[in-house]
Amino acid sequence: MFEAVEELVGEHADLEKKLADPSVHSDQANARKLNKRYAELTPIIATFRAWKQSAEDIETAKELAADDPDFAAEVKELSAQREELTEKLRLLLVPRDPSDDKDVLLEIKAGAGGDESALFAGDLLRMYLRYAERIGWKTEIIDSTESELGGYKDVQVAVKTKGGNGATEPGQGVWARLKYEGGVHRVQRVPATESQGRIHTSAAGVLVTPEAEEVEVEINPNDLRIDVYRSSGPGGQSVNTTDSAVRITHIPTGVVASCQNEKSQLQNKEQAMRILRSRLLAAAQEAAEQEAADARRSQVRTVDRSEKIRTYNFPENRISDHRVGFKAYNLDQVLDGELDAVIQACVDADSAAKLAAAQ
Repeated sequence: MFEAVEELVGEHADLEKKLADPSVHSDQANARKLNKRYAELTPIIATFRAWKQSAEDIETAKELAADDPDFAAEVKELSAQREELTEKLRLLLVPRDPSDDKDVLLEIKAGAGGDESALFAGDLLRMYLRYAERIGWKTEIIDSTESELGGYKDVQVAVKTKGGNGATEPGQGVWARLKYEGGVHRVQRVPATESQGRIHTSAAGVLVTPEAEEVEVEINPNDLRIDVYRSSGPGGQSVNTTDSAVRITHIPTGVVASCQNEKSQLQNKEQAMRILRSRLLAAAQEAAEQEAADARRSQVRTVDRSEKIRTYNFPENRISDHRVGFKAYNLDQVLDGELDAVIQACVDADSAAKLAAAQ
């Protein structure tokens, strides 16, 4: 059991050696990458070592119990601890979302329900701001459109960890918790504008996207076709006398960049590569933005009451998450920022599904 962890132990030791080398830190980007991976592996390795040690401790306790019955209780206690460590290690080995340590952009949109929906969007905003405050995250309202009654038709909020660079511990970033909030939130209550005391149902949509990282483009030289030809047009004595112009084609994408303005073939090649890199970067960035937009659309297809992920029932002081069957009767506390139990139910369900898929 857990044989694969032995490979991680070797990787962890190798990272430890690299991070102890001062020369590694001259490349800050690489050092950050190594530090992040080291931080991801550390709790796994620590738990694995405790798990292995627990087996030795149980065997020792059994030997002692053979001569002294008083040690029998210790064997039982150690066995229970080993079971806990086994489950903890299994959970740590569940495949992680690579975006878990990222900060997020959260958007709340009023939907079906008119003014009441906009007021509910304001309630959701307050809930998330209070939740962030409880945890110690930083928030900044980037853009908002208020309604006439004091709610929000639309509001965007940046939510960041204290350092603004993701979490210091793996899996503790803003995305790791708030990613489950994306979807349609339904409210059932008597609106302030309702004179007959009737309960109305309305909805607001919540969109959550992880903070986008700068797109990096790696160009494999084997993916390039480089053609040289004679320059045409102004350019001095070298024009039409040497094959100094350069055209570079990136075969996988078909992107082409060429340059003939410089006097030497080497200079033209360098300029063409610069142009090519820029064009590939722009294409990659566009693709990343499209992917993020698709992710946002998948969270909320329509801000309609029937597309709900969660219901906030004021008359019963009840909150229900329909995805995981969570239900609690402390809606007032949840709206005041006590979201941990609701979110943890989603985290646990997600971990259980990933664990089942990995087996």
